[in-house]
Amino acid sequence: MNVFTKITSLFFILINVVAFAQEKSLIDIKESAYYKIVDVPIPNDVMLEVGGLAMTDDDKLGVSTRRGDVWLIDKPYSKTPIFGKFATGLHEPLGLAFRDNSFYLTQRGELTRLQDRNNDGKVDSFKTIYSWPLSGNYHEYSYGPKFKKNGDMIVTLNLGWSGGGVSLTKWRGWMLQITPEGDMTPIATGLRSPAGFAINDQDDLFYTENQGDWVGSGRLTHLESGDFAGHVEGLKWTDDPQSPLKLKVEDIEEFSGLTLYEYAKKIPELKAPAIWFPHTVLGISTSDMLYHKKGVDFGPFENQIFVGDQGHSKIMRVYMEKVNGVYQGASFPFKEGFSSGILRMIWGNDSSMFVGMTSRGWASTGKKAFGLQRLEWTGKTPFEIKTMKAQDDGFLLEFTKPVNKKTASDMASYNMISFTYKYHVTYGSPIEQKQDAMVHAAIVSEDGKSVKLLVHGMRLGFIHQLRADGVKAANGESLLHSSAYYTLNEVPGGVLKSPQMPKMPKENESVKQPKHTSEMPFTWDNGSDKKLTISTKPGMKFDIEELTIKRNTKLELTFVNVDDMLHNLVFAMPGKDVPNTLGLKALELGLDAPKYNYVPDSSLVLYHTATVGPESSETIYFEIPRRKGQYWIVCTFPGHSNTMKIKVKVI
Repeated sequence: MNVFTKITSLFFILINVVAFAQEKSLIDIKESAYYKIVDVPIPNDVMLEVGGLAMTDDDKLGVSTRRGDVWLIDKPYSKTPIFGKFATGLHEPLGLAFRDNSFYLTQRGELTRLQDRNNDGKVDSFKTIYSWPLSGNYHEYSYGPKFKKNGDMIVTLNLGWSGGGVSLTKWRGWMLQITPEGDMTPIATGLRSPAGFAINDQDDLFYTENQGDWVGSGRLTHLESGDFAGHVEGLKWTDDPQSPLKLKVEDIEEFSGLTLYEYAKKIPELKAPAIWFPHTVLGISTSDMLYHKKGVDFGPFENQIFVGDQGHSKIMRVYMEKVNGVYQGASFPFKEGFSSGILRMIWGNDSSMFVGMTSRGWASTGKKAFGLQRLEWTGKTPFEIKTMKAQDDGFLLEFTKPVNKKTASDMASYNMISFTYKYHVTYGSPIEQKQDAMVHAAIVSEDGKSVKLLVHGMRLGFIHQLRADGVKAANGESLLHSSAYYTLNEVPGGVLKSPQMPKMPKENESVKQPKHTSEMPFTWDNGSDKKLTISTKPGMKFDIEELTIKRNTKLELTFVNVDDMLHNLVFAMPGKDVPNTLGLKALELGLDAPKYNYVPDSSLVLYHTATVGPESSETIYFEIPRRKGQYWIVCTFPGHSNTMKIKVKVI
């Protein structure tokens, strides 16, 4: 091979590497050395918008879809799986279970048993086990079931949406327990969008929640009979004789000024989350939960929980412990790079994880409309913070590999801050009461597998973000993920030994940004040249896709958010990859993103709105650039830039 050929080959290799890196983030590439994503081939004529997953006794994979089908996949681990349609005509089933040679699923309005009596791979009978009323509201999703040890089933019912979460029909916003005979017992309420829930080995119930009204950020909550998880709409039905609690809507103040943890001290029924997932940092729309159960060969995280995220197409990891009878623990990044929005996860019999996905109407960073993939452990152990346990004077960290004692004992290797969220009727919450905590000692165990951090400034009821960027393994390896988020509700013994730091002045929730002009410039003597209104529409999109406007136009732009989630509007420079670039840069803002309106400090940004909540609007004023070309309007809220973008032709 001559020199020219070598250089040419190297050039094309570099081009391919760059193209690959554009599709896969650097952390995704690093993660793939330990956990590899494998596509399950889907026939071209099958719209597999996954709503539920279940393994049969003969190792076939059942898949329910949002389009009302149930598919039975033979040889799901192979490169040539065999798809057979088991059932059709169902009403958006968003769950699936298999027991006693039958499939069970939750449709919009009922819990149904599906049986194949002659074993021909097709349903022979549909039996309604229990039904509930529907109003017709598009947001009335229903999930499940999951089986308890006694054979009873758990289902959860999403709230509707009408300017906020709303319970338009009975038991919306509740978790229900239903016997195989159809007897129903309401368990708990205060649920907004409970797409994910799980039952542990002790038969304890947990569910995951999405940011929204009354919900500052994504979270995981342990639910017991009579619990109230925080959203008031479900309290409409507590007058029913079956209700296990008597709390009323009017008992909850819309703007108490308290955090959910503080308010739970006043209202015994209110349950503080066991785990918080900081919004846009660890996902934006939490979905399924899956325990790493004993006997599953999937790496070093046995008994921990994997939690999917639909909007960010990734999986988080949770270590949970019980302190003074209260569940709490730490959340960690785990694996990103899935092809669509994750809704369901289940173990295969080969110890791989099946991941079912859909994004129609629920846009995701994974660009495909749906997908089915498997996550395989490669057999290599990543260097990670395996567990983070609460102490009365700090935290105990356990690592998956022995640490380098010099770096792990250096206090400069660690950084910690604590923060929380508001508990109020408003959609979501900014980061609240953020302040530094100080790691003033790091004590490494003799075997190098654990480190005790002594921390000054721990606060009960707060999320504690730990960064351990300086810690190395004994072999010099860096942590695959160096951050952890511990939700501290209790400490052993009940009393913090470390003295509290003095309360800091409350941080501004936003900062002044020069590219955000919400008042007409005084130099516009004759007002604006043009008034324009841009709105949202279902599917996480703007209501227009293309726009033509003359250069130098003085524009009065009103952004109206009729969606049920937060958005912004950014007018950006030309360039094919500008929307995705800005979306990625917004992710890098981390916990500071809310105060910057999720707008990165970038020369690609020309003008922007603030963060605009549901059913809200904002007007901004700016002058269209002189230079002709195709500019962009994009929402840089993490996970939104793939679909929320408008081509703006300046002429």
